[in-house]
Amino acid sequence: MNFTRWSARFPGTQRRAAARSEHAAAQAKRGEGSVPAARGAAGHSATGPDGCPADHTVRGTGSVPGAGCAPAAADGTATPAPSLDELSVRDVLDRLPALVALVHGPEHRVAYVNDAYTAGFGARAPGAPAHLALPELGDLGLLPLLDQVQRSGKPRTAKNRTAPGGTSSYTVTCTPIEFPKTKADADGSHAHAGVGAAFGSGSATGSEGEAEAHTGTGVLIHLADVTDHAEAVERLRASERRQREAAVTLQRSLLPQELEQPDDLRVAATYQPGGTEAAVGGDWYDVITLGAGRTALVIGDVMGRGVRAAAVMGQLRTAVRAYARLDLPPHEVLQLLDGLAAEIDASQIATCVYAVHDPNEGLLAYASAGHLPILVRDEDGTVRRAADPTGPPLGTGGWLHTSGTIALGPGSTAVLYTDGLVERRGEDIDEGVAALERALSGAQGTPAVICDRLMRALGVDADHDDDVAVMVLQQPARTGADAELFHNAALELLGGIEAAPRARAFAQGVLASWRFPVELCDLGVLAASELVANSLQHGTPPMRLRLRRTDRRLIIEVTDGDDHLPRRRRAEPADETGRGISIVATIASAWGSRRTPGGGKAVWCEFALPDKAP
Repeated sequence: MNFTRWSARFPGTQRRAAARSEHAAAQAKRGEGSVPAARGAAGHSATGPDGCPADHTVRGTGSVPGAGCAPAAADGTATPAPSLDELSVRDVLDRLPALVALVHGPEHRVAYVNDAYTAGFGARAPGAPAHLALPELGDLGLLPLLDQVQRSGKPRTAKNRTAPGGTSSYTVTCTPIEFPKTKADADGSHAHAGVGAAFGSGSATGSEGEAEAHTGTGVLIHLADVTDHAEAVERLRASERRQREAAVTLQRSLLPQELEQPDDLRVAATYQPGGTEAAVGGDWYDVITLGAGRTALVIGDVMGRGVRAAAVMGQLRTAVRAYARLDLPPHEVLQLLDGLAAEIDASQIATCVYAVHDPNEGLLAYASAGHLPILVRDEDGTVRRAADPTGPPLGTGGWLHTSGTIALGPGSTAVLYTDGLVERRGEDIDEGVAALERALSGAQGTPAVICDRLMRALGVDADHDDDVAVMVLQQPARTGADAELFHNAALELLGGIEAAPRARAFAQGVLASWRFPVELCDLGVLAASELVANSLQHGTPPMRLRLRRTDRRLIIEVTDGDDHLPRRRRAEPADETGRGISIVATIASAWGSRRTPGGGKAVWCEFALPDKAP
């Protein structure tokens, strides 16, 4: 049985066979005396570089000049090329570089394997089921695929299947075929029929039973060796993994390795890089202790991805920490940051929220540069959004930022986040913020637990396509013994010569009632006296002395109506003043000053409590 007859079952082969028959008939009518369509100047046929007529084309091959031209014999006559009808299926498949096997019947019995298959996996005897005769197909996971192809009658392809031992990879195509019956089959004679006739005597035993079994449906298995391609892909993936690991390491190294934990707040934050690409984003956060019990909290997002975005993020975070040391109001910090962002890279868009928590006031003062609103959940479960003011993103210039406040009382929880947490393709971002509000209203536990629950509730996982940063802070509601570690006391100073003695007496009584050691009481009274004296001399009314105790420190603060900030200076031996701030700086653990929102200033100092203090 020749290839044309066997392949007539495949789509398109019948049309091509008919075309060849018509072409042969036309050639026969022309005869041998036909004149070539074109000749050279000397009366010879014009030929191409391969010796073929220049106008020669092969019909059915896209009219490629010279294709399929027969080579010339020694006497100058053309040697005819072999006709496709003269080639057997075995002649074609044996010469393919790909591994080819042919199986038939419901048990996928082996009908044929080509030379490449034999070289790759060894010789295979025909007639045995594939799961016994072709164990490598089972190792490649192809036996179920053969069943699917035979049931559906549709070809299937399995890519990059690794052979046993991991030495070679193959892309496998399984094509359903229907074995044709020969004339002998129709006459009832089965000798050398069916598949055996198509592949020659090497594949058919000549027995009547086997020939009959070969008729019907089968699967042609084509295995293309893609080992080099698979290894190249794996090298590329390994390189991408290394690049991503380096980028994520850079990103994480620019974030705080350990968050500062204020006395009055519990804080946790998390960062999740987006997707599996090497290009990470510019999301960032920070917690900065300002002194006097106040804490700055900041979160931002540099738009774009890659090392450049991470580098800009690192510069902005460093700048925020420097500006925070000035203890400026939130809007002034953003004003400074806005100018710096334009200098770093005017093409990079960055958003930011800078907030300051003051435990004495129970407020969170904040300013926003194009960032999403802070969410606060009260102790009763009510969730509130921080309202305006919100300015444009950093680096735009020409905008005067303003500060706002939102209450953060005992038992409250606040969430600061980047847009990756709430933004989804095809959805309005307000819908994402509303979903976050619903998730926050029911989230309970420590800040770290709430971070995880919010991430899960919003569907953020390892395959999330955008970077996400989330910060959660809680103002604990303290009761019992824990509440005894936190106290506040304040005294309004009216001025005059009696203000200093009155302040010393007040400080002495309060510190003694808090059961501090005598030495610490004396240092506290001295510091309060010096700060009040400095305010009386250089400040204006109204004046107030405030004492605050936490579980870790004693804070003494004096406020007045003058906004001129004191500075530490060296007093000359003959000077009668100028030593107060130097004394405070010497005896206290830390000191500082800041302007207050309503005008005026606050000067403070703090003392670390000994471990044995109650």
